[in-house]
Amino acid sequence: MASPPAAGAGAPAESVGPTPWEHVKRIAAWLFFAGVVALIWRQARHIDWWSVLASVRAIPLPMLLTAAVLAFLSHLLYSTYDLLGRRMTHHDLGTVPVMGITFISYAFNLNFGSLIGGVAFRYRLYSRLGLRPNTITRVLGFSMLTNWFGYFVVAGAAFCFAPMTLPPDWRIDSGGLRILGAGLMLAGAAYLVLCAVAREHTWSIRGHELDTPPLRIALLQLALSCTNWSLIGGILWFLLQWQVEYPTVLSVLLVAAVAGVITHVPGGLGVLEAVFLALLSHRLPEAQILGALLAYRALYYLLPLAVALVFYVVAEMHARRLRRMLSMPPG
Repeated sequence: MASPPAAGAGAPAESVGPTPWEHVKRIAAWLFFAGVVALIWRQARHIDWWSVLASVRAIPLPMLLTAAVLAFLSHLLYSTYDLLGRRMTHHDLGTVPVMGITFISYAFNLNFGSLIGGVAFRYRLYSRLGLRPNTITRVLGFSMLTNWFGYFVVAGAAFCFAPMTLPPDWRIDSGGLRILGAGLMLAGAAYLVLCAVAREHTWSIRGHELDTPPLRIALLQLALSCTNWSLIGGILWFLLQWQVEYPTVLSVLLVAAVAGVITHVPGGLGVLEAVFLALLSHRLPEAQILGALLAYRALYYLLPLAVALVFYVVAEMHARRLRRMLSMPPG
């Protein structure tokens, strides 16, 4: 890659503006966001919120407790993703600090978005423990790759082999979902093939390093992420009291996850609810769906956030104490 000309040598470099494709993606994202907002507004006008609260109280205690256990297992499992990043980057931080940072970042990511949670908290906490920015970037990238690799495979299998029953007025049918699912599974299979045959596992793409792991690590990524997405689907399945088939609940969750990413709404607030109402309101009362989603947000978003906040304060106090000890003169 050629180096840019030095300052003062020749004409000044022109700033490169957005490409036409970037404009198209930006317009498409805004149109999608506008559609989701319109859907939320249309649904929210006719909701009896007292009935929603009654639906939350009507969830049986065993169902709530089981959902809480699944939420705990999901957060615990996600906290191991950065351990795979440690394996790939060969840094020497301990297992407990790595899992703690991953848990804190994930909890804040769910509630406030990836820039605040997944990115900012990882950089702050890892850098305080001595990791360099390029190592943190590789750990973060590998964790995101693990998450979305499992998403592709789980969504592909759900759409292809157990397509959900869509509302009657939707133009896409089960055949279209099967085609989409097959494409997602092929993408996941291509990643596994790349990991199996690649001689070089570090690729340079536009100045950024992309790590592809050995096949055994890729299979571990697959197992962890697929299990995690399945656990999240199980939480909602229990909160909906088994009144919708598990594959359908999982498929709706996967659609909502992508919708939340596209719209960039922190925590997918309103997006998750809009997608579930759009895809399941022809099968369940709206109040029951929203009651289950309120309980889900409490168990999977807010309760872990409260715990992560305590962990973060403890981590900051520990880092401050460590800096004071290191700055003290010897003797």
